[in-house]
Amino acid sequence: MTSSSALVVGGGIGGLATAVGLRRNGWQVTLLERAPSFQPLGSGITLAPNAVRALDALGLGAELRARGTAQGAAGLRVPSGRWLMRAKVEELEHRMGVPAFALHRADLHDLLIGALDGVDVRPGHTVTGLPEANMLAFDGPDGPGRLGADLIVGADGIRSKLRQVLFPAHPGPVYAGYVTWRGIVPADRTPAAMSSSVTESWGRGQRFGVIPLGDGRVYWYATQSCPEGAGAGDTLAHLAARYASWHRPIPELLAATPPDAVIRSDVHSLVTPVDSYVSGRVALLGDAAHALTPDLGQGAAQALEDAVTLTALLGSGGEVEEALARYDRARRPRAQQVVRASAQVGRVIQLRNPLAAAVRDTLAALLPASTYLNATVRTLDWHPPRLA
Repeated sequence: MTSSSALVVGGGIGGLATAVGLRRNGWQVTLLERAPSFQPLGSGITLAPNAVRALDALGLGAELRARGTAQGAAGLRVPSGRWLMRAKVEELEHRMGVPAFALHRADLHDLLIGALDGVDVRPGHTVTGLPEANMLAFDGPDGPGRLGADLIVGADGIRSKLRQVLFPAHPGPVYAGYVTWRGIVPADRTPAAMSSSVTESWGRGQRFGVIPLGDGRVYWYATQSCPEGAGAGDTLAHLAARYASWHRPIPELLAATPPDAVIRSDVHSLVTPVDSYVSGRVALLGDAAHALTPDLGQGAAQALEDAVTLTALLGSGGEVEEALARYDRARRPRAQQVVRASAQVGRVIQLRNPLAAAVRDTLAALLPASTYLNATVRTLDWHPPRLA
């Protein structure tokens, strides 16, 4: 019996996870990646319990756990260092049954790439269109070409070409009102007094997060509410000046960060929901379907949920259109709810008005840690369907 074939567009987390799941279910999988090669990129990433469950379903949980779990104190602070809320990361594992992780994004990519046995990976291929229902057009190293398959998966990011082709009336991504910087402090430059605490500090239209990684490095992120494109030419020194008066170890972390380890991004999301995540035998997933702001740390998690759900419903073949319809019904309501929730959280944290920010901080300090944990249950307590 001839196995079913799939074309996966995009070599990010969602695309790689989908290729792994389909291949393990017996599909013939070709993965098209626009970049000429897979290179270590990005900065840190946090994997909440729902993302961990998805990786468990793909058979990658043991390797993930070998990289270490997130442990220690966690909480919210203000620029002076005063705590608004403190908890233990282990409390999340106790509640959810699986731990959370913090690691370099490149390490997660390596984990997924290492599981691509049998997948035909084709870097340097840019998809240009869908000339037929089950066929992709692309520009590759050897010129233009076409490929057909039983299934096409669009995991080609927030500016997805496949989404544009399938839903030309969709307005696309919208600026969320703030910019983010992300950086990694090498293990040999980590401040001596660095604790294992995972923290986020809230200012007025600003925030700063600190996440120690298991290998001694520290991942940090900063945000600033501003017009789109503002500060595009700012250096690490400009950023350090903005946070010079904030509590330790923020100034020390910025001073220890190599300038080439900083990534600046205007934050965008798909505010207008996509009408469907499928069309014929084409499925969208990850940012191509539901790009969200980073305020809940759910971008990678939702892409992994998509990948596991899609591959489980498709199984080892069968009626592709029926499986895709079930995928759409399973994923679209949940993912779009997470998109809305993330945007709402971002609007509160990025408040610039002094009075509104003061009220926010007062309310945050009054709520017990258990209330914050309870509020995450709807998002994090996801269980994957079984892979066939």
